[in-house]
Amino acid sequence: MFSTSRFRLTLTKPFMFFSIILLLKSYLAWMVIFDDVLPWRPLITEIPFIWLLFSLIEWFASKRKMAIYMAVNLLLTGIFFAAIMYYKYYGVIVTYHALEQVNQVTAVSNSVFSLMDPYYLLIFTDIIVLFILLRRSDRVKQWKARHAHREKRMLTSVVFVLSLMICLFQIMPNRASMNEIIKAQEMGILNYEAYTIFQQENTELVDAKTINQEAIHALKGISDPEEPQLAGVAEGKNLIIIQMESFQEFLIGLELDGQEITPNMNKLARESLYFPNFYQNVGQGNTSDAEFVVNTSFYIPPRGAATQHYADKALPSLPKLLKAEGYDTATFHTNVVEFWNRGELYKALGFDRYYDKSFFGEEDKLFFGASDDVLYEKTAPELKSMADSGNPFYAQVISMSAHHPYTIPEYKHRMLLPERYEGTFVGEYIRAQNYADDALGQFIEQLKADGIWDNSLIVVYGDHLGLPIYSLNNKDKELMHEIFGRDYDSADMINIPLMIHSSGIEPDVLEQVGGQIDLLPTIANLMGVSMEGHLYFGQDLLNHGEENLLPERYYLPSGTFINSSTLYIPGIGFEDGEAKPLPHSDASAVKATENEFERALELLHLSDSYVKQLPSHNQ
Repeated sequence: MFSTSRFRLTLTKPFMFFSIILLLKSYLAWMVIFDDVLPWRPLITEIPFIWLLFSLIEWFASKRKMAIYMAVNLLLTGIFFAAIMYYKYYGVIVTYHALEQVNQVTAVSNSVFSLMDPYYLLIFTDIIVLFILLRRSDRVKQWKARHAHREKRMLTSVVFVLSLMICLFQIMPNRASMNEIIKAQEMGILNYEAYTIFQQENTELVDAKTINQEAIHALKGISDPEEPQLAGVAEGKNLIIIQMESFQEFLIGLELDGQEITPNMNKLARESLYFPNFYQNVGQGNTSDAEFVVNTSFYIPPRGAATQHYADKALPSLPKLLKAEGYDTATFHTNVVEFWNRGELYKALGFDRYYDKSFFGEEDKLFFGASDDVLYEKTAPELKSMADSGNPFYAQVISMSAHHPYTIPEYKHRMLLPERYEGTFVGEYIRAQNYADDALGQFIEQLKADGIWDNSLIVVYGDHLGLPIYSLNNKDKELMHEIFGRDYDSADMINIPLMIHSSGIEPDVLEQVGGQIDLLPTIANLMGVSMEGHLYFGQDLLNHGEENLLPERYYLPSGTFINSSTLYIPGIGFEDGEAKPLPHSDASAVKATENEFERALELLHLSDSYVKQLPSHNQ
C-alpha cells in the first residue's frame, strides 16, 4: 500500500518538486496571455516539455543535479516571465527572435516594467528562497544530498518517450495555424518556443523582375484613373511630415468634462483633408517602422524591425523621388540615431542629412531625448534656413514626448485631469498627448510666422497605437468604455489620424479606409511627382477611395487584414477567424472573404520578396 510518507518522499524528489513549481508558473503565464483558460490545458501542454528536460537531467546528472534543476527552473521561469511582459507590451508571444532587439527593449525598460503587476514577480519567489535555503539550511542541504543519485533509467526512459510523443502530438497538428496566439495556446508556450527555434523558413521568394505595379493593383482591386484628382496641387511646395508619437484617432474631438484634449490637432483636422479611418502598418520597430513604411510604401518584414532587416538595402523612397525634383531632404528626431539602427535606415532612404540627439542635446529631456518643445524650437530655424536657400525641402519631424509609459513631469502638464482619470494609464496617456498637442500648436504658429506654412504641404499622422488593449487593467477599460460608449477593441487600437493640409486644398472629411502604406503615392500625386518605374504597395487615397486592402502584421496575428468596412483576425485558418466592424463603419456592413485573406497574404509575400532582392545601398 502507498503510504503517506512514500507519497511525501515522491513529491520532494527534484523531478516532481520542480514540476509542480513550474506548473504553477505556467498557470500564471496562461492567465495573463490567454482567454478562457481551461484548468487542464497548461497541465497537458507544459508538463510534457518540462519532463523532457528533467528526464535528461536524470539521465546525465548526479553530483550537480540540484544545481542543474535550479538552472533549468530559472531558464523556464525566465521564458514564462518574458512571455508575460512581451505580451503586455506588444500583444504577441515572445520568441527567440526577440533577442535581436535586446538593446532596444533595454532602452524602453521603463515602458515594459510600467506594465508589470507586482504579483508577476511571485514567479521568481521559489528561486530566491531555494538559493538562500541551499546555502543556509541544513535540512535543505540534506534534501539536496538525499536526491543526488539518478533515478532508474528504465522509468526515466519511459517518461522521456511518453513526454516526447505528447509534445509532438501538441506541435504537429497546429503548425499551420495562422494566429500565433492560438498556435501557442494549442501547442503550449514552451512547445511553441521550441517549435520557433527549429522551424525552417522555407518561403520561396518571387522573382523581383516579375513583380510589377499592375500585379499589385490587381491584388488590391484598384486601377489608376485617367485624370487623378488634385494632381500636382502642391507641386513645387515644401513637404513637412510630422509624425506624432503614439497618437490615436479617438483623441480627435475628445473632451473630458468640457476640456478639449487636443485643440490644435482638432483645428488642423477642420482645416485639412482629414482621414479618420486611417490605420497603422508598423511592427516591432514602432516609430522607426512608421518612418520606413511612409517613406517607401513597402510592408514591414515578417518579424523584427524594418531597420534591422531592410536598412542595408537601396530602398526606392520618397526622399529619393523628391531629390530627383531638386528637393533638399532632412529628418529630425531627438533620440540618438543609433536607436533602432536609424543611421543605416536614413542612408537607405536617401535623406541628405539627419538631426538627432547630437543636434538637440539633452536640454529639457523626456524619456529618450529632448522634449517636443525643444524639438520644434530647434527644428523651426533649420526649416527657415532650408527655405531661405531657394530650394524646396522635404522634412520629416518625429515627435517623441508622448511616449509610453506617458509619465511626463508635472511642469509639462497643460491640463487638469478629471479625478477619475488621475493615476491611471489612460489618464497619463491623455495628459501626455495634451502636452504633445500644445507643443505642436506652437510649432505650427512658428511655421506660419516664418512664412513656411502657406508654402508647404503638411502631413500629420500618428505613428502607432498608444493604448494596447492587452495592457489595460479593469479601471482603464472602464475609462475607455466611457470615452467610446462601448468596449475598446482591436480596430480602435490601431486607428490613427491623418491630416493633409495645403493652401490649395479645400478642407474635407474623407471616410475611406487608408494606412501608412498609402502615404507615399498620395503625397506623390499631390506634389505632381511621377511614380513611373517606382514600385509601391499603397494606393493614392484621393483617387482610390472606394476599396482598400490593408494587411496588418505584428500587433495582431499573421493573416489579419482591413478592408473598407472590416478588421478580420484569423484563427487557425480563415474559416474560424473573427470579423469586426471598423470604428467608423456600420456593424451591418461587416464582411471579409477568403479571397481578400489570400490576396492580403500575397501582397505581403510580394513586398517581402521585392525588398529582400534589392541591392545593398553600399554597392
